[in-house]
Amino acid sequence: MTTSEPAAVGVLIVDDDPLVRAGLAMLLGGAPDIRVVAEAGDGSEVLPMVDRHAPDVVLMDIRMPAMDGLAATEALRARRHAPEVIILTTFDADEHVLRALRAGAAGFVLKDTPPAEIVAAVRRVAKGEPVLSSTVTRRLIARVTDADHDRRRRHARDKLALLNEREREVAVAVGQGRSNAEIGAVLYLSVPTVKTHVSSILTKLDLNNRVQVALLVHDAGLLDDQR
Repeated sequence: MTTSEPAAVGVLIVDDDPLVRAGLAMLLGGAPDIRVVAEAGDGSEVLPMVDRHAPDVVLMDIRMPAMDGLAATEALRARRHAPEVIILTTFDADEHVLRALRAGAAGFVLKDTPPAEIVAAVRRVAKGEPVLSSTVTRRLIARVTDADHDRRRRHARDKLALLNEREREVAVAVGQGRSNAEIGAVLYLSVPTVKTHVSSILTKLDLNNRVQVALLVHDAGLLDDQR
């Protein structure tokens, strides 16, 4: 009896700089469990490329001339069963990065990130894990001016009111950057029960991933309440 090898993680690289694309393709191509399925030079190519090549992960540059990575991420993550998105950026506290995270990107990596960390980020996102810590999320939000602070807080609290008490506790724990196992230990729940609550939270709030939950909890001021 033979056991089949797990399928390699398919990656679409989107960047308007051909040298960056070539470097990333070479870097990721060296990993035995990752394959680059296609490359694109502009955000307008993303949806057709995704339809054609069905990648698991999209590495998305934020700044491109015709259609930027933010618009492409918003269009892509609005779809059902969309691939995960990792934002490629030069700046770690950029308003566009924050908007991309709100749109459903699973995280971001800086373009000067060590190669091994980029490979690790792709692997993590392919497994449904975010690639930025709650500390990075809070720092990013704190450093980006948000003129709609009060409106955003009201909106976040209204959405979280849709959750029951236990789901709200789990959502706050997600916002604190805790893993499912850590949430279970703190709230005296089994890991499968935590997973069920997280799935229910995503469904009730119409969100894509844990990063969006963390941002919503932060917007609502619930992380401030924990201090």
